[in-house]
Amino acid sequence: MNQQLPKAYQEIKEATIASGFDMASDVLTCSLLRTLASAKPAGNFLELGTGTGLSTTWILDGMDQASTLTSIDNDDKFLSIAKAFLSADNRLDLILTDGSEWIVKNKQNKYDYIFADTWHGKYLLLDEALSMLKKGGLYIIDDMLPQSNWPEGHQEKAIKLMNDLESRTDLHVTTQVWATGIVIAVKIREIL
Repeated sequence: MNQQLPKAYQEIKEATIASGFDMASDVLTCSLLRTLASAKPAGNFLELGTGTGLSTTWILDGMDQASTLTSIDNDDKFLSIAKAFLSADNRLDLILTDGSEWIVKNKQNKYDYIFADTWHGKYLLLDEALSMLKKGGLYIIDDMLPQSNWPEGHQEKAIKLMNDLESRTDLHVTTQVWATGIVIAVKIREIL
């Protein structure tokens, strides 16, 4: 891949390796996140699962100056890495919280773009997360191809998630057998 890396990406990557965090999104996925972020000027963005902030750097790199990104994680050890390198960006709100509690408390918020990179908003509280998506908004998930670190029984959860997404009438869904397995959905209507 011959693309310019976002500002602070390399420093965050080094800190990520040193921290032992091994669930970061790959560079191909992150490049797509940046490209899709560019399609939502003045957008309201949500990242469920900051980790150390590697994917966050790419989303920010694709956003314009009128956009905002809320990124949540429940692990302060890893979120502190993102804070150390990204907190100066006034478009970004990094929040240490439980994903379930945050989604329930903020379900009235609407987003143009949701990257769900953790259990909440993907395998748990899917309907609630998708209700937060504006019409025309992008819902993006990765790691849908079998991964070496999947625990016993996770394959069945991934299959169920795909079936749930593809059966919805409020989304157009595209699956990609690329990178770690990407799903991109666009909300086409509200479910009443």
